[in-house]
Amino acid sequence: MLGKSDCVPTVAVKDLGRAREFYEGPLGLEVAYTVADQVTAYVTGNTLLLVYVSEYAGTNEATAVTWGVGDDVDGVVEQLKAKGVSFEHYDLPGTTREGDIHVMDDMRAAWFEDPDGNIHSVVQGSTSQWRAATS
Repeated sequence: MLGKSDCVPTVAVKDLGRAREFYEGPLGLEVAYTVADQVTAYVTGNTLLLVYVSEYAGTNEATAVTWGVGDDVDGVVEQLKAKGVSFEHYDLPGTTREGDIHVMDDMRAAWFEDPDGNIHSVVQGSTSQWRAATS
């Protein structure tokens, strides 16, 4: 039923102004639209990221959004660090770490949080590559 429909990652935040500073500043996202100071949608490649105000912001303790950044995970991490983004370190089975980058076989990934504690990751590859791998 939903397999042919697009979906939009959706992240809850407590303070949309503070969130906008983060998403538009260090992450460099472009606003697609805003609704009544409660919702902001950002352009991310061929998709959107929806950020909205909720009292439940930051309560998810798992990855909320994954960004496929091609083969330059290291470069993206360095660019984000230069803009003040701090990266999380996890002890994951079968994983080693090279600085902020987690290495799992030929996969490279790094995790960071937005101001409300929503977890994001940057991962080697792209969503179109991942989709092709499952075809």
